[in-house]
Amino acid sequence: MIEVRRLKVLRALADHGTVTAAAEVLHLTPSAVSQQLAALESEIGQELLERRGRRVAITSAGRLLLAHADTILAEVERAEDAMRLHANGASGEVRVVAFATAITLLVAPALTRLRETSPGLDLVVRDAEGHQGITYLLDGDADLAIAVEHRGSPRPDDRRLTRIPLYAEPFVAVVPPTHPAAYDGPTDPANPSSPIELATLANDDWVMTTPGNPIRDVVLLACEQAGFQPRVVHQSDDFRAVAALVAAGGGVSLVPRLAVPEPTLAAIRPLTEPAPTRRVYAAVRTSRADHPLITATLNILTEVAEKL
Repeated sequence: MIEVRRLKVLRALADHGTVTAAAEVLHLTPSAVSQQLAALESEIGQELLERRGRRVAITSAGRLLLAHADTILAEVERAEDAMRLHANGASGEVRVVAFATAITLLVAPALTRLRETSPGLDLVVRDAEGHQGITYLLDGDADLAIAVEHRGSPRPDDRRLTRIPLYAEPFVAVVPPTHPAAYDGPTDPANPSSPIELATLANDDWVMTTPGNPIRDVVLLACEQAGFQPRVVHQSDDFRAVAALVAAGGGVSLVPRLAVPEPTLAAIRPLTEPAPTRRVYAAVRTSRADHPLITATLNILTEVAEKL
């Protein structure tokens, strides 16, 4: 008989690539992970792993088992939820991970609403960059993630996740108040002036998010499509810091419209179409998509997002 906990170990190894990384996520020692995997191979009677240097590759038998493991683990989680609901009714905790702008615009207003509509629901919020939330979700460290669509996002056909689109926002140019592009009309993003061509910023210094942040990938691709490679001088993942550096004359930047800090001394200009866009979605593990507390949270988040 296959032990469910060993399937969890195999899934963690497949997601994280090394025994050490899987052990860290599972709060086990690498030795314990290796023992669990060896025991699983013994139960199955087939090799599930093959070593390739410091990493471990999943064999064809292992991939076949994983396809079934995802279904089994989902059903086990559903059973655990059902027992918890039976024990304490429709009350409990929902752990949400979201990036800073989403916390401000979505999660905080939703928290206020949920206190009125679902008094038995305790929302626990954790800040995570838009590309990190799905990792927390799949590792079981969160029940709901608000994430940004990017090249490294899970595939739409990933059966472990259920996704709900929330909103899409265009990027705007953020330029110093003395920049030539700042002079044409009002600079209030709520009352945009005439759009500017991204290529007009090709010779400027740039303030950009750090490597690995999906926002940086979107901006670099937009610049490439506009025919230039930006000269990156300053880097920060905090949009308040980005706007402050721009306002101080440190360069120009592209920032998602709703992430522009208010007030700011920098000038804000829309871009000509097609402007790059940040697409934000909520994700839950498919096994918990029908959980009453998660459904209630998603309903309120969707209502708040519709008003952005």
